[in-house]
Amino acid sequence: MDSVDIREKKFNKLITVVSIAVPVVVAVLFGVKIPNVEPLSFLPPIYASINGLTALVLIIAVWAIKNGKRELHQKLMTFCIVLSLLFLVMYIAYHMTSDSTTFGGEGPIRYVYYFILITHIILSIVIIPLVLRTYARAYLKKFEAHRALARITFPIWLYVAITGVVVYLMISPYYV
Repeated sequence: MDSVDIREKKFNKLITVVSIAVPVVVAVLFGVKIPNVEPLSFLPPIYASINGLTALVLIIAVWAIKNGKRELHQKLMTFCIVLSLLFLVMYIAYHMTSDSTTFGGEGPIRYVYYFILITHIILSIVIIPLVLRTYARAYLKKFEAHRALARITFPIWLYVAITGVVVYLMISPYYV
């Protein structure tokens, strides 16, 4: 076993831990309310915008790699990970200071909203190990394996980013 394989095994162990820990920590913190603190009600449009920016940067990053701009692609993908982390911090902060907003739509739109919301939540958990493994493969210069996994990771990540914006737009009339 060469050093790249050993490093990849170490990355994979860390990725597994992070991929389990992040959703568990988010779920736990989602139930924690910080007492006597002003709700951070200004955050939802900001983190929805971050989702929109992430979607745009993902598309530009794919364009970059298809046009041979590997360094630009790498920088853009790293920026997408930073944006996702920023989103996560703001999302947790909002939910630790504010009550959840209930969707007030009625009729068929309610089913559409919950379908989008549920698929968004499930895929936002699924995307964590996909993004980290895809990134690790590029970091390890395993570009064929990176490319193969990126073909799965990209559309899921793009869907999560876009549906994050859609969920916000659909629920925003119901914020207090």
